[in-house]
Amino acid sequence: MRKLRARWTGLAEAVDRATPRDRDRAVDALRAFAILGVVLGHWLVTALTTADGGLSNTSPLAHMSWLAPVSWVFQTLAVFFLVGGHVAARGYATARARGNSYRTWIGQRLGRLFRPVAAVLTLWAVVAGGMLIGGVELDTVQTLVRLVLSPLWFLLVFAALTAATPLVARMNPLWPLAVVAGIDLWRFGLGGPEWAGWINVAAGWLVPYTLGAAWSRGAFARRGPALLLLAAGGASTVALVLWGGYPASMVGVPGAAISNLNPPTLAAVAFGLAQCGLALLVREPLARAMRRPAAWAKVALVNLSAMTIFLWHQTAMMAVTAVGLLLSTDLPGLHTVPDSGGWIAARLLWLPVFAAALTLCWAAFRTYEQGRRTESRTPRRSPVRGSHTHTGSRVPARTRVTPAQEITHA
Repeated sequence: MRKLRARWTGLAEAVDRATPRDRDRAVDALRAFAILGVVLGHWLVTALTTADGGLSNTSPLAHMSWLAPVSWVFQTLAVFFLVGGHVAARGYATARARGNSYRTWIGQRLGRLFRPVAAVLTLWAVVAGGMLIGGVELDTVQTLVRLVLSPLWFLLVFAALTAATPLVARMNPLWPLAVVAGIDLWRFGLGGPEWAGWINVAAGWLVPYTLGAAWSRGAFARRGPALLLLAAGGASTVALVLWGGYPASMVGVPGAAISNLNPPTLAAVAFGLAQCGLALLVREPLARAMRRPAAWAKVALVNLSAMTIFLWHQTAMMAVTAVGLLLSTDLPGLHTVPDSGGWIAARLLWLPVFAAALTLCWAAFRTYEQGRRTESRTPRRSPVRGSHTHTGSRVPARTRVTPAQEITHA
């Protein structure tokens, strides 16, 4: 244990030394917290039960509505889109200043986003086919595949907004916010068609994305605008839930008549505004915390494999659930109906097991996101992710990249 701790300390200090001075570590920390919030949220509110014979998907929120405030803590997608808009807007401005074409810039941005997707789809195509051939019920296979594919909607929306960065980077966030409000009024107040709500998939996430672009232009250099976002967004969310008829949960609940997330509602967007305001307010404390090598190395490591973690976390949970079936069909917190405090306590004990399974997935599939770990023969600037514009050290031809370089150049 002492040797392991010493190795980690050495790696953390190497990462800290290799990180350029002008890198905004708070941005990386916000992205890491957003990803981990989504992962923990899914692990806490998703339950695969054997109550009906096969595996079926349910949620503790469907059985214990008083848990709805928990979703307010772990529904962190707005922060991810805020950071995404900030990084993309600054990255595109930097690319133009260097004379790079839009095609080159978008190719680099989307390449790392979608490389890990191919591995997930390939594996699950084989697994689903094998289960069907082996006699597993179609409903069970469909439940599992839906859980695996559900994160992909987020990537598609994020990719579309990233591709549209040159068009939307200077858009006033009030415009997409007005679209969301208008669509909700049409759907819920005037009896409009349900399909109209899917317009909000783009408009709803465009709100924090354009806020991030405004952040890149210095719109939140002072604390006042961020405080306004937090106060107005929080008050609006409470009002919409208490008097507007919106559900309290900020994630989808199986069987609920209205979902705040699929598609996004005005309540979800208002809540996202409050989250963005809070994220912008904690930048300075985060930046101070990230000066500690141990804290910064953990954040850098998460950012290095953010998409891998996001894409495989549901698979990790399902793998543990499947292995658990070999022992029993009613393990508390794993296969049982999530309708009591006992289930919550048991699920919390399963979280480290899910994390261990996710670590195995990360070890097996992280290379699809990170790409090659060797530098080309021609020295070049360090690959830059997002808005962190710096020149890295030159690596001799065919020299293997060290873990510290790999993390800080992510």
